Amino acid sequence: MQDTKRTLWYLKKIPLLAELGPEALARIAEKVEQREIRRREVIYLPGDPGGALFFVNGGRVKISKVTRDGKALTLNYCGPSELFGEGCLVEGGPREEMAEAMENSMITEIERSDFEKLLQQHAGLGYQMTRLLAKRRCDLENKLETLVFRDVTSKLAELLLKLAEEYGVDDSRGTLVALKITHQELANLIGSTRETVSLTLSQFKKKNLICTEGRKVIISDSESLRALF
Repeated sequence: MQDTKRTLWYLKKIPLLAELGPEALARIAEKVEQREIRRREVIYLPGDPGGALFFVNGGRVKISKVTRDGKALTLNYCGPSELFGEGCLVEGGPREEMAEAMENSMITEIERSDFEKLLQQHAGLGYQMTRLLAKRRCDLENKLETLVFRDVTSKLAELLLKLAEEYGVDDSRGTLVALKITHQELANLIGSTRETVSLTLSQFKKKNLICTEGRKVIISDSESLRALF
């Protein structure tokens, strides 16, 4: 049986649900399902029914578009307290994207019908959801512009600085991106190939813009990287 108190504790840590108040949160805690997801486990695939939304309680989930021949474009990474799978509120049909755990994660699943009732009953939540959807649309439009009009050097430089801003920690060599990420994952984020990304990273290293430590990157010269885009 699910531990309702534990579930409620996790729900209280989600900023989007702050408008609901303790009584509404307690009712929702009895309806949602919490799941532990292993690294690389797929949460849903394109074509799966879009009957639920998800919150990340811990870990990291990748949202991506995939083609029949295996090509992928990463749309977003979702970390703790973030929502994903919200497209089902708009479309109501099958999933169009894939969600996959990039590390061992915990997620909360809430049925679409239950979440829609919350939106109808709590104007504050509806307002916050509208802002969230608008921001994600803006992010996708910016990503599309980048993919179409920028070269790989520019896109990769900007991505590395963005990752440094989100996951960076101080290091004697510069800013360490405290996130293990493969060359293929970097390529999927900027719509390129693994080979091209590897070559571009090597060029960055030769110019002393970055250095590497296993699968982690250290930003040595952020100003020069920023000048590339």
